[in-house]
Amino acid sequence: MWLYLVALVGLWMLLRLFRERKVVSDLHNKYVFITGCDSGFGNLLARQLDRRGLRVLAACLTVEGAEQLRSKTSERLETVILDVTKTESIVAATQWVKERVGNRGLWGLVNNAGICVFAVNEWMSKQDFATVLDVNLLGMIEVTLSMLPLVRKARGRVVNVSSVMGRVSFGCGGYCISKYGVEAFSDSLRRELSYFGVKVAIIEPGGFKTNISDVKRLPDNVEKLWDQATSEVKEIYGEKYKDSYIETIRSLMDTFSEDLSVVTDCMEHALTAYHPRTRYSAGWDAKLFYLPLSYLPTFLVDALYYWNFPKPAQAL
Repeated sequence: MWLYLVALVGLWMLLRLFRERKVVSDLHNKYVFITGCDSGFGNLLARQLDRRGLRVLAACLTVEGAEQLRSKTSERLETVILDVTKTESIVAATQWVKERVGNRGLWGLVNNAGICVFAVNEWMSKQDFATVLDVNLLGMIEVTLSMLPLVRKARGRVVNVSSVMGRVSFGCGGYCISKYGVEAFSDSLRRELSYFGVKVAIIEPGGFKTNISDVKRLPDNVEKLWDQATSEVKEIYGEKYKDSYIETIRSLMDTFSEDLSVVTDCMEHALTAYHPRTRYSAGWDAKLFYLPLSYLPTFLVDALYYWNFPKPAQAL
């Protein structure tokens, strides 16, 4: 019985491997628009696809980021300044893309732009949550809706960058909320667009060292949010809790991988494979820890959280 089961699993894996190796044709004539290309995943993906011969349209937040990217790529790659939180910027970028892709349409849209805030919910204001959601979720939705007619024309791909924190929430303030939203939006979008030949993929990276997960920036953000908390909240949690919380974040970030190509290879596959996956778990921590964790009973996940995170000063 077990031998048959192993044989079936092995056969399924071989068929899947063979199926996923088939690549779409005419890549050198396909346009891909990527947000968040100043650094991190977006920057590496832009250079990676450019080397492969695709026509990359890279959106950067800053002029400096755009100039640095162009200095490392071929003349095929073009850049545009985009702030995903501003409607006028998105409209202008969409028109810019439309002028370049013409009747071909846009083969790939990669929603990569994002920011990260780790903090206790009670330390944050409504505006703190809105700041994260405006970039990670609402900005991504508006860019997608704006570019969708161009993607539909090419029967192309939408690739949305989520996170393992979109599977399991460990008290990451607005970040987890935004990534759960990315998952839900992407699932509904995939089902709606399948009628038009458009495929939607979700990238769920584990821990990787990028600008948004900078070892100094995240703890500084926690300190800033702690400083704005009310005196009552500070008394309930205590200074010791705050210090332990920051140390827990630092310890977690020490385990992050520096090999960003693990993630960008998933993005590239989602754009170039004839049969892309629906979801890509990028990184061993995503595959072997966070993904299995997301299927466990809630009380076990809660217990793991209590075991790893400090307790407030006035905890029961």
